[in-house]
Amino acid sequence: MSEQETLGLAEEFARYRRTVLAEVEVPGPAAVRRAARGRGRRRMAATATAVLALFTGSAVGYAAMDDPELRPGPVEPTPSVPVPPTPSATPSPTASPAATSASPTSTVPDGRISRSQLLGGPVTLPAWRAGRGCPTSGVRLTADAREGVNWLLALDHGDVDGDGAVETVALVQCVLGTGGPMQVVAFDRDGKGKVVTLGRVAATTKDKPQWLFALDVAGDGTVRVEVGDIAPGGGWAAEWSQRQWRGYRWNGDAFAQVSGPTTFGPNRHDINLVVTAGDLVLADAPDGSRTGTVTVAIRNGGNGPAARVGLRLGLPAAVRADGDGWKACRNDPETTQQPVTCDLDGLAAGREIRLTLGFRVAAGARVGTGQADVDARAMDADVDVVEEVYEPDNLVRITYR
Repeated sequence: MSEQETLGLAEEFARYRRTVLAEVEVPGPAAVRRAARGRGRRRMAATATAVLALFTGSAVGYAAMDDPELRPGPVEPTPSVPVPPTPSATPSPTASPAATSASPTSTVPDGRISRSQLLGGPVTLPAWRAGRGCPTSGVRLTADAREGVNWLLALDHGDVDGDGAVETVALVQCVLGTGGPMQVVAFDRDGKGKVVTLGRVAATTKDKPQWLFALDVAGDGTVRVEVGDIAPGGGWAAEWSQRQWRGYRWNGDAFAQVSGPTTFGPNRHDINLVVTAGDLVLADAPDGSRTGTVTVAIRNGGNGPAARVGLRLGLPAAVRADGDGWKACRNDPETTQQPVTCDLDGLAAGREIRLTLGFRVAAGARVGTGQADVDARAMDADVDVVEEVYEPDNLVRITYR
């Protein structure tokens, strides 16, 4: 650019500046105050608008909650204002049930008591049956049978009361002579570890059962007891007893039978045949033979029936059965030799059968004077002899002449 062009441009800029500045009014103090008041009014108006929008929104919200007919209209989006996050309160730890309970969970006492422990300390037993018996309070069980003691025969363990802990079940006998009453007793421990008596499970009676043979605690807590109808002793063998397993459960107050038979049937050994018979006196008959009769009575003095009765008369072979008195026999006595036999039907307890049996000695046969056994035996349905408790009264001796 030439120097002349530069000077012309500078002159144009100076002319423009003089023209613009002449049109501009320099503000005085009044103008400054008016500008300040204007800015304050605009600021208050903006603040009032924001507050009104805030309260109006809340009012509309509460009105909508109270009146289902009101529905808020559309709201213009409000620019979000960054707010520093409020720290959330740290949740307080929730105490476990064990920590908040008033007292710690109690532990069920262990009721497992060994044989030596049961023999080593005093125990309390349920009362024995009425009559002369053994002590029941603060006594020690014994390991042997001595007169007047409580003899520990057997024991087993299991949860019999359903509390989740094991208890102890024992078979005890009150020794009186060669026998004595028996009972099965359940023991436990209290919170201090002391042996306590839970209750009687089963016991013998004067009727039946008269004997307890064994015990067993099943997995479900049932106490199984093997009972016998008749106590051994006095001529009664233990193997003669009818045996049954009976189950007992704790019901919260006592033990009650829940399984097994509740009664016994007739015992094949519970029989006592008693025989009586008169002598045989032979007299001459018109045909040269000699005849006579024997009256035999058989009574069942036991408590059980005899399925069959076998009668035998040990007379000489020359003395043969004769007459209608033998009609009650199931066999034919006239065909038997010595001894003469008669198989009879059953005989119920307390019943008696009476027979008048005739005999004949053929002409020319000689029979002197002597003695013969008359014997009656109980038999079962298979015609096998059944042993009795007292057998001497099954046989009597008569005289023949």
